Amino acid sequence: MFFRLLRLILVVIVAAAAQPAFDAMAQAIGQGSAQLIADQTKVIQDLTAKTDGLEKKIADNGEDDAGLVDIRLQLEDMSRAALTSALAFRSRINDINNRIEVLGPPPAQGQPPEPAIVANERGALTSEKAEINAVIASAQNLSIRINGLVDRIGAMRSELFRSVLTKRYELSDALSPQTFSDAHDQFAGLYKAVASWLTFAFRYKFEAILAATMMALVLAAVLLVGGRRLFGRVFEADPSVEEPSYLSRLSVAFWSTLLPTLALGAFLASTVFFFNYYNVLRGDIGIFLNALLSVIAVVFCVNRLTNAALEPRLPNWRLIPVQTSPARWLVRLTTAMAVVIGFNYFLTVVNDKMGSPLSLTVARSFIATIIVGVILILMGLLRPFRAGDGSWRPWPAWLRYTAFALGLFTIAAAFLGYIGLAIFVSVQVVVTGTILVTAYIGFLSARAIGEEGGFADTSVGRWLSANSSYEETALDQLGLVVSIAINVMIVLVFLPLILLMWGFQPGDIQAWAYKLATGVTIGSVTISVLGIFTGIVVFAIGYFLTRWFQGWLDGSVMARGKVDTGVRNSIRLAVGYAGVALAGLVGISAAGIDLSNLALVAGALSLGIGFGLQNVVSNFVSGLILLAERPFKVGDWIVAGEVSGTVRKISVRATEIETFQRQAVILPNSSLINNAVGNWTHRNKLGRIDIRVGVAYGSDVKRVHALLLDVARSHPMVLKNPEPFVLFVNFGAAALEFEIRVFVADVMNGNIVQNDIRFAIFETFEDEHIEIPSTPRAVVETKKHEPWPIDDDKTEVETAEQERLEAEAAAEMKRLAKTRRKAPKPDPD
Repeated sequence: MFFRLLRLILVVIVAAAAQPAFDAMAQAIGQGSAQLIADQTKVIQDLTAKTDGLEKKIADNGEDDAGLVDIRLQLEDMSRAALTSALAFRSRINDINNRIEVLGPPPAQGQPPEPAIVANERGALTSEKAEINAVIASAQNLSIRINGLVDRIGAMRSELFRSVLTKRYELSDALSPQTFSDAHDQFAGLYKAVASWLTFAFRYKFEAILAATMMALVLAAVLLVGGRRLFGRVFEADPSVEEPSYLSRLSVAFWSTLLPTLALGAFLASTVFFFNYYNVLRGDIGIFLNALLSVIAVVFCVNRLTNAALEPRLPNWRLIPVQTSPARWLVRLTTAMAVVIGFNYFLTVVNDKMGSPLSLTVARSFIATIIVGVILILMGLLRPFRAGDGSWRPWPAWLRYTAFALGLFTIAAAFLGYIGLAIFVSVQVVVTGTILVTAYIGFLSARAIGEEGGFADTSVGRWLSANSSYEETALDQLGLVVSIAINVMIVLVFLPLILLMWGFQPGDIQAWAYKLATGVTIGSVTISVLGIFTGIVVFAIGYFLTRWFQGWLDGSVMARGKVDTGVRNSIRLAVGYAGVALAGLVGISAAGIDLSNLALVAGALSLGIGFGLQNVVSNFVSGLILLAERPFKVGDWIVAGEVSGTVRKISVRATEIETFQRQAVILPNSSLINNAVGNWTHRNKLGRIDIRVGVAYGSDVKRVHALLLDVARSHPMVLKNPEPFVLFVNFGAAALEFEIRVFVADVMNGNIVQNDIRFAIFETFEDEHIEIPSTPRAVVETKKHEPWPIDDDKTEVETAEQERLEAEAAAEMKRLAKTRRKAPKPDPD
């Protein structure tokens, strides 16, 4: 109670002291909030009116799939606009909530009333919040309504697709004589439309037609000549190669289909573009021309694919080991199917534009599906393989029966009146089959290129190997990158084509791409491909900037400043770790990941540290201590336990030491912090080396002392200050022991100095006839084994002689024993 009264008194004092400022501020904020509410209310009203109009269009375009897709795209844009309108109040709502929290809850019943200025402000804030919530609720309701309309469109499109496939037509009307009359009238109308357009175009638009045609031809020439110069080796089979590799055949088949098709598509698209740019095309003629060019592109692609896979002219480049004559027939039959389907599609566009009767459309589709079914059966009846005895063998059973089943199904569906289903299956067999086969060949090519040594066997790999410094390992790594790029390209190019063939509209693909780029919500997690890609790019940029800054700082700044190597290494590592960490944080933020959401991850990581990551964290912290305190640096000679060597690298987890036997020893940083470490070159490289030598007893020790001192002083690498000295250290068991102690400027050269001094001592003692005793050693006699007998007869004789001698010796021993027993007793005297 006391604190509540104190807070109210402070509020009243502050309000009374700054009443004019508060009034002006409240008025300005109120006007700004009112304007925002008015603006967003108008936006919501406009979106509601547009939604009403689109809802009426849905009922009117119930049979138009493309129109429904366009309406759905507009509705989705409006839904995002409604949500954006609601989010416009976020900052103001937060300000109001914070202000109400500062004011505190209103006094309860029976409590003293709050000051009028506080009550007025609370009422104004509550009223404003209610108005804002009303606008937000309207936006949310509108978004819910729009989502319902989108779901309704999805259900209508599904029903429309099912009705197209399952609808049955009466063939009696389609095959009546009236159909032929309608067909004649349609072709006459088409001829008249095209002729009138040509007359008008050549009379009034001849210069424009000529300019558009020339521009398209120039572009086609550039694509043709440039493509052959750049990619000729990639998509042209070399007749001189007798046994091309499987990868070469795959690559030629894939690229000889894809690149020319893309080039033709670019030429046809440029033709339509320039004709439209110069206002040459009329509305109906433009539709007819687009359909005709699409048919040309499809037929060309199918023909290129079959020729690339079967290669009737070059048997050694075929992907499928069929004979030449069946290969030609397969190319002809496949191209014929593409022509039939393409011609049917073109006539469908003409029928729709010219308003032809339904019976004509049914008859045309009926004939097209029957032809496609017959071609499929003929392809299944082919015998493309030749056995060893010269007989012809058919396709494998599964492939042959699949062709028969598809052909018979198409024909049966057409005769039963399911024309939509029959034409759908025919289109999928030709167009989707071509797309899938091309994509499959591309995937096989990418996999072969990604294998070890695969890229080096390609024409591009051989060219890079001959004209660059790439080694085999670098080419393999480049092959992996090329393989991934080809796979991504295949997915991006062929997946939309397959979706379009299966009834989806470009608007569907556009909507999916937008959702995939902006974010896909799974539960409470939103995954944005665009955000992830942005984060990766930002991190990569930060990483390379860090590496560049490291190199510049080390090579330009510290190297010119003559900074110690160890200090340079510590600073470079610290800058590198800090830069990578900063790049990671910025990349995570750019990816749209809220760093505050990582609190759970941090908690789990802390738990893991408490149980299983203690050693890892200990080594990490120890590495930071080593980099900061620098008890040793790169290039120092240290001794850590049984390990002695030169420090080569200090990282945050472990330190690399290279022994003098060139062995790399990786020591965890915690062991270097917790245990004693000797550093021979900590402050400088000055060091002392000791050399022991012994002389024989009886030598003149004074003379020995003087000679050893002269030898030490005469070495050029021994320092004069501190001065070398010689100690008479011990009376040994076999020698009088002396020790030479000298100082060198670089202790790393100690072995060289020791070696030179020992040689000098040996030569000096030899000249002075001073003996260096050695420890006596025991002589061990080795028992010589008897050689292996060479002559068996000689061995038997020697053995018998030895046995005789042993028997005589035994008899003599017995005789002597008896003689001793019979000997007289000695005389007692």
